[in-house]
Amino acid sequence: MDAIQKSLLEQVADLHEVPEGAYNIRANGAAVARNTTANIDIVPKNDKDGIDIIIKPGTRNESVHIPVVLSQSGLEETVYNDFFIGDDCDVTIVAGCGIHNCGVQKSEHSGIHSFHVGKNAKVRYVERHYGEGDGNGENVMNPTTVVEMDEGSYLEMETTQIKGIDSTIRTTRAKLGANSTLIIKEKVMTHGKQLAKSDFTVELDGDGCKANVISRSVARDHSKQVFMSRINGNSRCHGHSECDAIIMDEGVVAAIPEVTANCVDAELIHEAAIGKIAGEQLTKLMTLGLTEKEAEEQIVNGFLK
Repeated sequence: MDAIQKSLLEQVADLHEVPEGAYNIRANGAAVARNTTANIDIVPKNDKDGIDIIIKPGTRNESVHIPVVLSQSGLEETVYNDFFIGDDCDVTIVAGCGIHNCGVQKSEHSGIHSFHVGKNAKVRYVERHYGEGDGNGENVMNPTTVVEMDEGSYLEMETTQIKGIDSTIRTTRAKLGANSTLIIKEKVMTHGKQLAKSDFTVELDGDGCKANVISRSVARDHSKQVFMSRINGNSRCHGHSECDAIIMDEGVVAAIPEVTANCVDAELIHEAAIGKIAGEQLTKLMTLGLTEKEAEEQIVNGFLK
C-alpha cells in the first residue's frame, strides 16, 4: 500500500500497522491483505464482491478489521459483507471507508453489511467514513446495514462521518428477538454543499427487547442533513429515538422521528432538538481568551465527542 492509502487507514480504522487478529483490507476494489484466526474465518464470495465473516460460537476478546480505502478517482464499487456471529460471542468489529479523490470523476463506495447475531452474543461495531482530495470529483458513500438479532444478544453500533463526504445515504434495518438490545450511536458533520441522509427502521419483535437510536450532528456552510427514524413496537418492548443537531451558517437539518406501537405493552419515546450554538456558551469561552471561531470549534468538538 502507498502512503495515501496508509493515511486513509489511520483515519478510518486507527491502523498504523497490521492489526492483530482477523482482518481483510481492501484497496481500490481488491483485497490487499487478509488474515484469519482459529475462531474467525473470512471467506471471499464467489458470486459478487464481498466476504463472509464467520465467528465461531463462544469466541471472546477477539476483533475483526475490514477497512476499505479508495485512492483512484472515478472508482465506483458495491461490496457485500455478511457477518455470522455465533452464540455466546464477545467480539469487536472495526469497519470504515476512506476516499482520496484528486480527480474530476466521482468516487463511490457502497457497502452492504448484514449481521446475524447469535443467541446471547455481544458485539461492538465501529464504522467511520472519511473523504479528502484536492480535485473536483465527488466522494460518495452509501452504506446499508441489515441486522437480525437472536434472543439475548447485544449489538452496539458506533458510526461516524468525519468529513469530506459530498453525498451519503445511510440506511439501517434491524429486527430484534426476545430480550435483545440494539444501541446505535451516530455522529455526522457536514460542510460545504454536502448532503447526508440517515434512514433507520427498527422492528422490536421479541418480548423484552430494547433499542436506543441516538444521532448527533452538525451542519455547517450550505450543507443539508435529513434524519429519519422509525421504531415499530411489535411486542412488550422499549424503544427510544433521539436526534440532537447544531446548525451553523446556512446549514439545514430535518429530523423525522416516527414511533408505532403495535402492542399495548410497547413503550416508545422519540426526541428531537435542532438549534444554533447558544450565545452564552460562546461568551463564556471567549472570556477565557478564545476567539469566536476557536470557541465554536471547542463546542462542536465537545458535542460530537
